[in-house]
Amino acid sequence: MKVIALLALAGSAAAFAPAQQQSRSTSLAAFENEVGVQAPLGLWDPLKLISDGNQAKFDALREREIKHGRVAMLAVVGYLTTAAGIRFPGAENIPDGLASWQALLDSRDGQNVLIQMLAFFTVAEIVNRDAAWLDNKAEFVGDYRNGALDFGWDKLDDATKLRKRSIELNNGRAAMMGIWGLVTHELLGVSILPGGYLPGH
Repeated sequence: MKVIALLALAGSAAAFAPAQQQSRSTSLAAFENEVGVQAPLGLWDPLKLISDGNQAKFDALREREIKHGRVAMLAVVGYLTTAAGIRFPGAENIPDGLASWQALLDSRDGQNVLIQMLAFFTVAEIVNRDAAWLDNKAEFVGDYRNGALDFGWDKLDDATKLRKRSIELNNGRAAMMGIWGLVTHELLGVSILPGGYLPGH
């Protein structure tokens, strides 16, 4: 018992010891000017995933972040659209929120909606990647235009392109937190939607 008390005392004393100042790693400095490294966090890598300065690893993680952000933006829009009562033809009787999954499995119309969703996900996964069979190079990580889609992007100046990429990245980050918050509140039974509406209930 005395040993445990002594260890607890030593551990608590260590909490008040001055922290060693660490200099910023030179390998992380390579990423300081990347899109998305901005105030208030700057370059935030608490798990030290890119502490080795590996550009290929950074690009792979950034590609995943962009993709998850794009999916989360669609998820938030879909969640709020169905909560507003808007449905595709054939899905009028499908509830909103998480209750929709079981309802989709239980009805023939719901199964048709699931097949359509699967087809959309498949096409989106195929289209939203660098097409190795085309002779073009992506302008940046997450650029999946593949020489076909432009919508005026090539006419923008570099500063505007950088600003728009930052906006997309931050909107994706917000959407990832947003869909997480919407689903968590639904599971807790606490509405955060106007009028106190709670999807799935």
